[in-house]
Amino acid sequence: MAFSLYDATVANYLQILGAVSGFLDKGLAHFKEKGVDPAEIVETRLFPDMLPFRFQVVSLAHHSRGAMEAAKNGVFVPPSGKPDLDYAALQALVTEARNELSGLTPDAVNALVGRDVTFKFGDHALPFTAEGFLMSFSLPNFFFHSATAYDILRHKGAPLGKRDFMGRLNLKK
Repeated sequence: MAFSLYDATVANYLQILGAVSGFLDKGLAHFKEKGVDPAEIVETRLFPDMLPFRFQVVSLAHHSRGAMEAAKNGVFVPPSGKPDLDYAALQALVTEARNELSGLTPDAVNALVGRDVTFKFGDHALPFTAEGFLMSFSLPNFFFHSATAYDILRHKGAPLGKRDFMGRLNLKK
């Protein structure tokens, strides 16, 4: 069997979204145990000019579920605004992204190869093929925002390790 666009994208999204769900849960349990208000975590930044934890989680959902929608409909735009989501709503957003991506079939995703996708931001537009968009833009952004969300939780003291970030491995059967 050949390696496919589905294998390169959706399988990775699902693995890391599963990990994100797990480290969000683990982080929340830690913060509750330590008496840290989850609202404080949602607004945490690693550096003053970085966007907060909330934005990182919104973006990782947008660069997974939203990227696959863009590959289907041909247009990707940055997330609109900065929704005021609390910790529980961020957890739900990750669950929703996982559920939607779980419904995609390899045949449907692989059929997107060669389709046009335009990344629009303001007056600018970047043309891609679906596979170029997913592999060179979406996946790097997805991993960046996932790692940044993880790093913020670690920075705030959550007892997370590398395995928490990696999630369930795709081992040989």
